Parts: sequence; structure tokens; C-alpha cells
Amino acid sequence: MPQTLLADAANLLPDLVALRRALHHEPELGLELPKTQAAVVAALGGLDLEVTLGEACTSVVAVLRGGRPGPTVLLRADMDALPIAEPAGLEYAATNGNMHACGHDLHTAALVGAARLLHARRAELAGDVLFMFQPGEEGYDGAAVMLAEGLLETTGTTPIAAFAIHNGPGERGVFSTRPGPILAGNGRLQVTIRGAGGHGSQPHSARNPVPAVAALAGALQTMLTQRFSVFDPVVLSVTQLFAGEAVNVIPESAGLGASVRMVSADAQARLGEEVRVFADGIAAAHGCTAEVDFTLQYPVTVNDAAATKHAIAALSTLLGAERVIEIPTPVMGSEDFSRVLAQVPGTYLFLHSSPNSVNPATAAVNHSPHVLFDDAVLADQAAALAHLAMSTLAGR
Repeated sequence: MPQTLLADAANLLPDLVALRRALHHEPELGLELPKTQAAVVAALGGLDLEVTLGEACTSVVAVLRGGRPGPTVLLRADMDALPIAEPAGLEYAATNGNMHACGHDLHTAALVGAARLLHARRAELAGDVLFMFQPGEEGYDGAAVMLAEGLLETTGTTPIAAFAIHNGPGERGVFSTRPGPILAGNGRLQVTIRGAGGHGSQPHSARNPVPAVAALAGALQTMLTQRFSVFDPVVLSVTQLFAGEAVNVIPESAGLGASVRMVSADAQARLGEEVRVFADGIAAAHGCTAEVDFTLQYPVTVNDAAATKHAIAALSTLLGAERVIEIPTPVMGSEDFSRVLAQVPGTYLFLHSSPNSVNPATAAVNHSPHVLFDDAVLADQAAALAHLAMSTLAGR
């Protein structure tokens, strides 16, 4: 069966490559992707699927009913691009100022391929497959929007497993994953220090918040080492500083912004309060007060141990054990598929997709305007998604 699945996927490859390149040429941003949605619906045309279009966003949800009763497995692809101008060079390069620099065009084409492969085998399926085509992954929390619209109730039974494959740089054709945390949670930190404004020549008559912010920016790194174990890492990058506009005026307030990543629920829960304690103390030492706003954007993406063991075994059977590796540590990027995996046991995997002409060790990474993906991986990617669904429904 695996060899037949791979052969059928190989026959689909020209169509999948054409779809991927069409999507790549017209990338869309955020929750509203009308052209992308229409392309997906057209690509699913002719299949016996129950298709639902989102109301709060341009999602596409498709259900394939198996020939026999059984549970539901969810397969997901994100569809949105990034506001990055693409360099010229590819004949299908985007020209609208946006770019599929994170591989979502491949994700979408591969899931269409999986739908076609599974449709041809629907009589064998003991259960249903729920296809989740999601907009708004790049900072718009599209998964939360789809969940709020009832995604998990679409088939009438909550999925027993959920899978997603994300393309990235590295040796072409190799899949990687791990049980437990696979991607970091992502938070946004804003701290405002309030003092008392005054003349730059008379700092003693004011309460200058700028030195307090400067001290806090450095102290936050110390705070991480004192409050969080090195075996439960937190990455905090101060990326913004705000203060006055005139050089001879002590401002009333100053502030900083930071990106924060963590890989445990404990760190996620504690981080805001730990920052607040440090900020209050430093502000008080300067005669100021602090306001701390920590907003969790995406929680930690956690792979279910049993589902991940199954995924590694299933893909090793399909493609060979040498093409499926278990990585030792999480990746510090973040994902709103975390919201699905918080409700459904499942696995998030990477598919390394650098062209053979690119050195995997020095390949540009996702979100770079220079990143390149080889869409020759689409056949195996579609087959992998289909096999994960089939083997899960078969209980093996």
C-alpha cells in the first residue's frame, strides 16, 4: 500500500506544483484571502467532499466521509503569506509586495494532494477526514477564528488526532518532529515607566523614566536567569525603546517592547508577573512607576507523545526510517496550530525542502526574502499527510 500511495502521489505532482506556483504568484495576507480560497475550492472540485467556507475569515473546511463508520482525523494547511517584497528571479515570483516566504503555498498544495489521494481510497477509510485550510497564521490567529466557528464539530465527532506538516530549510525530503513541546509559545511584552517630566538641565527636579527603562532592558536578561531554569528556556528580545522627542526635555514616560518565547506552560503562566516584579522595583528605585502588559499571542505547540510515536513509525514505513528524524529540542518559532493541539492530540512535523543547489547548512530561513523551497517535495508531502490519516483511522 505505501508504494501505491507514493506512486499515485507522484502522478499528482505536476498538478500540485502548478497549484503551488499559482498561489506563490498571488500571495495574500491575513484573514482575508479571497483568491487563495477560490483556488483551493477549484482544486478540490470534482471530489465528493462536504465543503464549508468560513464566515469570519476566508477559510475552507472540507470533510471526506469514509466508506465505513469511524472517528475523525484532522489535517491542516495554513494559506497566508507575509508582507515581504520578493526578489526577482523565479518565473512565478510574486509582484504585489507580498511573499510566500514561510512555505504556506506548499502546505496548501500538499493538503489538496492529500485530499485527492484519500478520496481515491475513501471506501477503505473507517472514519472521516477533516481538511482545515486556514488563513491568518502569520500573527492573525486564524486557528482561533476557525475553532470559534465550530471547526472541531464539523463532522459530528471531535477529531481523535490532528496533523500538520511545515516546510522549512534543510536536507530535501527529510521529516523531523519530537514529542512534547515542538514550537515555543509567543508573547508580546510592553512596559511603560511613568515619571515626572522636566528640563534636561535640571534632572533633580524631575523623575526621569529613561534611565529606568535603560536599566530594565538589561535587567530583564538577569531576571530570566534568576527566575527560570536553563532547562525550561525563555527567550526575551527587547526590540523597541520609546521615549521623548526633544533632546532637552525629560519626558513624562518611556517604555520598551519585547518579543518573548517560552516552551512550557509554567513559564508561560509566570512570565508576566515576574517581569512586573522586576519592573516595579527598578521603576521605584528611580522614583517612577511601571505598567506591564504581557499578551500571549500563541501558546506552546505541544505534540502528543502517542500521536508522535505513531507519526514517526508511519512515515518511516512510508518513506524509510532514514528520512524521519526526532529532534532533541523545540524550535523557538511559534504557531497557532498550538490551539488545535491543545484540544486534539496530534503532531506537528517539519519537512526540510531546500533545493539540491542550496547548501542546507547555509540556506536562508523561513521569513527571509531569499528563502527557497523545492516543490518537488509535494508528492511525498501529500502522501505523508494521507498516510498519517489512513494509518490513524486504521489504528496502526
